[in-house]
Amino acid sequence: MLAVPVGARGALPSWLAEAADPVVDPDWVAGALADTGNGGRPGGITNLPVPGRHPRSLVAVGVGDGTPADLRSYVSIAVRRAQTLAEHGATRLVLPLPEGAVAEDVRVVTEAVLLAGHRFRLTSTPHPPRLADVLLVAPPAAAAEVDALQRGLATAAAVCWARDLVATPGDTADPAWIADRARERLAEHPRVTTTVLGPRQLRSAGFGGLLAVGGGSDSAPRLVVATHRPDDATGRHVVLVGKGITFDTGGVSVKKNAGMREMKTDMAGGAAVLAVVDAVARLGLPVHVSAVVPLAENHLSGSAYRPGDVLTHVGGRTTEVRNTDAEGRLVLADALAHARLALAADVLVDVATLTGAARTALGARTGALWATDDVLADGLLAAGGRTGESWWRMPLGEDHVGHLRAQLDSPVADANNAPGDPGATTAALFLQPFAGDLPWAHLDIAGPARSAGDVGEWVRGGTGFAVRTLVRWLEAGGC
Repeated sequence: MLAVPVGARGALPSWLAEAADPVVDPDWVAGALADTGNGGRPGGITNLPVPGRHPRSLVAVGVGDGTPADLRSYVSIAVRRAQTLAEHGATRLVLPLPEGAVAEDVRVVTEAVLLAGHRFRLTSTPHPPRLADVLLVAPPAAAAEVDALQRGLATAAAVCWARDLVATPGDTADPAWIADRARERLAEHPRVTTTVLGPRQLRSAGFGGLLAVGGGSDSAPRLVVATHRPDDATGRHVVLVGKGITFDTGGVSVKKNAGMREMKTDMAGGAAVLAVVDAVARLGLPVHVSAVVPLAENHLSGSAYRPGDVLTHVGGRTTEVRNTDAEGRLVLADALAHARLALAADVLVDVATLTGAARTALGARTGALWATDDVLADGLLAAGGRTGESWWRMPLGEDHVGHLRAQLDSPVADANNAPGDPGATTAALFLQPFAGDLPWAHLDIAGPARSAGDVGEWVRGGTGFAVRTLVRWLEAGGC
């Protein structure tokens, strides 16, 4: 299948008319576009069969003004259309970039091809035929374009790995399984060291939150620490902490069945930060970065923790449990404190599917960002803008949220874990003390971490959201 990018106001690429042996008459293409109302707007699509010729199908897809967002739409539509045709024997897509494309566009398109075409499926029947080859037709391939292609391939491969971890059912993807997959994958990189702490080590190190949350499951909790520290590392030690609840029943404060169905995805933050380390290593970035992932199943059993329990975290801070379904912040608290006290972090960023309140506030396509440092926040927002991942900064200053801190008070502990509305912000306030005085950002991805269907580069299920933002941020030097 050949995709033809149609620019704003129906502009066709010059090569369609200038080719010595044109695939199809450009005047006929222009007429077909006019008949279908495809004026080049992003998302517009016109199917044009070409009998007896190769390619046997031509699809004209609107690319608008050729912005990165327009390119992602163009590629996603073309890839999905080609995949439909693959089920009928056509397994190759020729994908030209619009005229005037630059190196950054090559990276955008490369990532979009792999992400829009990604699928995870467990089935006893053979998979349908897949799109086998994509020929990307770009401007003359200078060094910048080749580098952009390689960066796009490495980043997209890491995102797809995160998606696969998130998509794996909870009866397989327990804490030990995730830890093993992390060790196997990251062992490919000689500059990455991966350490896994089990229950005995966690107990010795004071991980009261992680041990409590994981105490109701037969699958014991783990802590994964993956560190990339090349000899040429520059800048500060960035530690990324990812929530790794491999399945969440809510514990004693049990969820309803409908609220539990997608809870295999509650470790999307953990998958994201592991994928970032994988991408950083593949890209050979000169950065010192670690991923810390507390892994646990929040189950209901005779050994489960209870409302009213008081937990002691790494570093000695205590929490009164008021709701066992507010478990993510309990494991993140331990991991943040461990990163600060034991790993000598200079900058902290945590990523978590933490609160339904964040999804309610911002919807399913935008992540919520809180930060104690403006430079850190601006860097993450800028990186998100370059990748097409949307973030919205939420208030954390005393003038906006200082009055909410009293809601965390507890008569028996330093704080309680369910301080009430606004739930996303009070969750951030709960976590803040564990970061100490370090520059810290909290990314709540409860909305965009999973998708109900195929939208742009997103596919149904886990999205790998936040991986590309954090990779781009680290490429730019981090904080």
